[in-house]
Amino acid sequence: MDFFNQTGKMVLGSRLRRLSEQITENALQVYKLYDIDFQPKWFPVFYVLSKGQEKTITDIAEEIGHSQPSVSKIISEMVKVGLILETKDKKDGRKNMVSLSAEGIAITEKIEHQYLDVTSAIEETFAQTTHDLWKAIEEWEYLLNQKTLLRRVQEQKKIRESKDVQLVDYEAKYLNAFRSLNIEWIAQYFKMEEADYKALDNPKEYILEKGGHILVALYKNEPVGVCALIKMDDHEYDYELAKMAVSPTVQGKNIGFLLGQAIIEKAKFLGASKIYLESNTILKPAINLYQKLGFQKVVGHSTPYERCNIQMGLSLNN
Repeated sequence: MDFFNQTGKMVLGSRLRRLSEQITENALQVYKLYDIDFQPKWFPVFYVLSKGQEKTITDIAEEIGHSQPSVSKIISEMVKVGLILETKDKKDGRKNMVSLSAEGIAITEKIEHQYLDVTSAIEETFAQTTHDLWKAIEEWEYLLNQKTLLRRVQEQKKIRESKDVQLVDYEAKYLNAFRSLNIEWIAQYFKMEEADYKALDNPKEYILEKGGHILVALYKNEPVGVCALIKMDDHEYDYELAKMAVSPTVQGKNIGFLLGQAIIEKAKFLGASKIYLESNTILKPAINLYQKLGFQKVVGHSTPYERCNIQMGLSLNN
């Protein structure tokens, strides 16, 4: 127990595995107690077939929530010891049907008293506990079906790493980062265009002096992401969200989302009611990010970029 007390909840899987191994070892002894030569891991398959119907491996796997390879392996073991019969489906010769053999059926009659005693023993154990393990397992299964443990860890990783991200206003010393980060992704998927050079070579003149804004994301004090807000001469939109780029070395750390949120808040602070952006649907992670930020597809605006095949807008009054 010292190991689990030291490590805490991060070894939940190991602790559950230990409990499972302890129960499984006891289950093996229980079968011997009732003079039944049986492996505990066979029970889910055995129980499903004990109802008397022939079933396919796929049917059994779906019913007990195991993978098909796992069920196939168990069935092979049970066929070897004579508890299960395999036959071809009369309607579809490509399917194998499985059912209990005469020896398997004999166990279903022999095991009834074991069912009663095991159920009583477990209920007695539950009665001695403060917490209902059965209901707790149901809750965990439900929650992990809604969002896997992997996904939850990924989210926590992003939250922790985002604490090392600092968003600052653009300064001249970030010119090279602003330019290189954008050129990197543009050159990877497309080609540099005249409008790119205007904004990237002269951000002060083209963006800042026209009423726009640029944010820089620092990760451990290094510039790794940028995003601009360009003032628009448009009757519908006040600003364009543009020139967003995040270094591939830090992708997955939520930096793009943090930049997007911050630039939207800046637009609100500047009194904007609607902002606009242009992108390309080949950039699926970027499109997903914009949708997560609340942007929706719009049409009908001219663009200086050949690569633009989607335009999106966001109302800030909602």
